[in-house]
Amino acid sequence: MVLKLSELEERAKSGERYSSVDILEMEAPPVHPGEVLREEFLKPLGLTQSQLAKELGVSFRAVNELVNEKRELSPEMAIRLAKRFGTSPQFWLGFQMDYNLWKAAKRLKLAEIG
Repeated sequence: MVLKLSELEERAKSGERYSSVDILEMEAPPVHPGEVLREEFLKPLGLTQSQLAKELGVSFRAVNELVNEKRELSPEMAIRLAKRFGTSPQFWLGFQMDYNLWKAAKRLKLAEIG
């Protein structure tokens, strides 16, 4: 479930989380922060990965791997994104935490089966 940018901004400002669903019970993974960045910020703003990397002072590879969900969001990147887009670092890290919890739960569940 990807929310509209206006909904994300409102929830970020209020500190509200994007979901009340128990992450550990979800079958499909929660939203990766790279998907939020790609779908709710880059595309609507017409901002390229190269432009964002330059603005953030990071490598293109760092942005590209995050956007393509091949890299975890670091606290440092969360701070950079928060400053750039007027959100909070917690907004970004919340997505990563939920994603990491879901992956860990699935790994543990598979380990119990095997």
